[in-house]
Amino acid sequence: MSLPKRDAAYHTYADYLTWPEDARYELIDGAAYLMSPAPGRLHQEVAGEIYHQACTALEGKPCRAYIAPFDVRLPRSDEADESVDTVVQPDVFVVCDRSKLDERGMRGAPDWVVEVLSPATAGHDQTVKLAAYERAGVRELWLVHPTDHVVTVYVLENRVFGRAAIHEMKGMLAVKALPGVSVDWDRVLLR
Repeated sequence: MSLPKRDAAYHTYADYLTWPEDARYELIDGAAYLMSPAPGRLHQEVAGEIYHQACTALEGKPCRAYIAPFDVRLPRSDEADESVDTVVQPDVFVVCDRSKLDERGMRGAPDWVVEVLSPATAGHDQTVKLAAYERAGVRELWLVHPTDHVVTVYVLENRVFGRAAIHEMKGMLAVKALPGVSVDWDRVLLR
């Protein structure tokens, strides 16, 4: 199931900046998708703990972790910001090239992205957003399934995501794109 679209028009970041703040959208390949209502408690606890662990592991290093909402513009090449047709808000992400950061958020592919799946967004995240992250060059993508206690990991190889690796959410799982960064699932799932 995909998220509902704002309309059938093709949109760019210039349009996105004019929309009221009371409704959140993600823009993917020019289509504006209405973000679901605020995530539930489990989603927030999982995303928050992953973010916390990433921040702790990155302390004193040049990479920085961020948590949604935070606009990540994914240009196709060197087009002006106003022409970018993909703007996403990953649940958690890390960027190591700080020149990609600006006052509006970020322009370019993060090094690591985590999407915590919920029933309302799972299909969209596993198809539409996955393709956008691959095209943009995200080095590693984790799709976290908190109710099933599994994480699907995609690693970029030769500009495409290799075969997905599926891990149980237990013990430690290292982030291949970020040496020294791991997620301790036992701490994530503590409730």
